[in-house]
Amino acid sequence: MDAAWEDAIKLGDIQIVLDLLVRGTDVNARDRYRQTALMLAAHAGHREVVEILIAHRANLNITAKFGLSALMLAIITGHPEVARLLAKAGADLSLRGSGTPGFADKTAYDLALERGMRQLSAELNPKT
Repeated sequence: MDAAWEDAIKLGDIQIVLDLLVRGTDVNARDRYRQTALMLAAHAGHREVVEILIAHRANLNITAKFGLSALMLAIITGHPEVARLLAKAGADLSLRGSGTPGFADKTAYDLALERGMRQLSAELNPKT
């Protein structure tokens, strides 16, 4: 992942994100930790950047360390509105975390439920 792209995403700088996308930046490029821009933006709670990345066809279901997707990262870091946006955009709700006991075999629904996000967990419930 290009440093300018990574910085723009982490800072939530909408104009630079848009400029770099127009110049052909790979929306699914990964950083040294194998995270995409969508994952970084979701982790930081940058809703507008997430919307832009979704509109530019970012892959919603790429996973990185511990099998976590952008949706799962948004939940873990306390950004239910971003998580809701990703779910509505079609993020795979069946993905399961791996590795550490805090994430192993847990879906976005499980993570939301554990964090007391009742409304979001109800929306992500695969049984409804």
